[in-house]
Amino acid sequence: MTPTGPQRPSGPFREGDRVQLTGPKGRLNTVTLREDGELHTHQGVLRHRDLIGLPDGSVVVNSSGHDYLALRPLLRDFAMSMPRGAAIVYPKDAAQIVMQADIFPGAVVVEAGVGSGALSLSLLRAIGPAGRLVSFERREDFAEVARSNVETFFGERPDTWDVVVGDLGEALPDQFADGTVDRVVLDMLAPWECMDVVADALTPGGVVLCYVATATQLSRVAEYVRSTGLFTEPEASETMVRGWHVEGLAVRPDHRMVAHTGFLITARRLAPGAVAPQVKRRASKSSYGDADVEQWTPGAVGDREINDKNLRKRAREAAKAAQGARLASGSRDVEPPTE
Repeated sequence: MTPTGPQRPSGPFREGDRVQLTGPKGRLNTVTLREDGELHTHQGVLRHRDLIGLPDGSVVVNSSGHDYLALRPLLRDFAMSMPRGAAIVYPKDAAQIVMQADIFPGAVVVEAGVGSGALSLSLLRAIGPAGRLVSFERREDFAEVARSNVETFFGERPDTWDVVVGDLGEALPDQFADGTVDRVVLDMLAPWECMDVVADALTPGGVVLCYVATATQLSRVAEYVRSTGLFTEPEASETMVRGWHVEGLAVRPDHRMVAHTGFLITARRLAPGAVAPQVKRRASKSSYGDADVEQWTPGAVGDREINDKNLRKRAREAAKAAQGARLASGSRDVEPPTE
């Protein structure tokens, strides 16, 4: 199965499928279908076998007479509900990354770090069957969660994807010759530490995009990119999405919204020996010293850690979901997943 093939199975629900159930009051439950499986809530019991064989978009009734809408999750639904070893890139940011980095079919793309695999899913879809995505991750436990999540969504491990466990700055030159990478997407605490090897790997005109959480990180990346003289002037942005309540004449913004999740900053690789035209700026207090740089260190910007117990739980959940996906895709030599 390739990333441009049927990412989610079509047709009737099958054992091993991931199904999103919307119950009373809009509450969502995502389950992996098993012949003997059941969804237990305070609203009653829904048997998985009542769903197997029904078409996508069906409505079933549980033991207490409550209706449940059954749908296969969209990519955005899957990304938000999948097991996480590390924080994910939100769908709103993933969409912007694909557009701003111009991820195209057949592209050779480098990603670091892989986290839980949410962004990898969008990148794999965008590069198509002729592209190649290599994801770098320092932690093997995070990489394993990402592998399971990607396999769960696609039904198998895509041939266009490789995961390299190691430091990008050390491993990237071993994976790619200079000037052979089209796009680089960095989701890491200190992307400036890897910018030199990224510049070597990128083809002239290639795009580097950094996803960072704080304004101090954003500033450090921009200043470092400028200082190399190897890239165009960096461009920075953030994306905020506000939903709307639309019911008859009651049309108003939702009370809650997905506001700041991270900044995106992009630049393009100059040709060897090229010097970008100077950008004229008004005089400003743009200089900084050692004390300012200290505020840009990974320790200062904050490195959120997940404890080992929770990570092991997420890894088990991801592996169980991947096992169900293999079952649904026809690999009948695996045992059905257990709850």
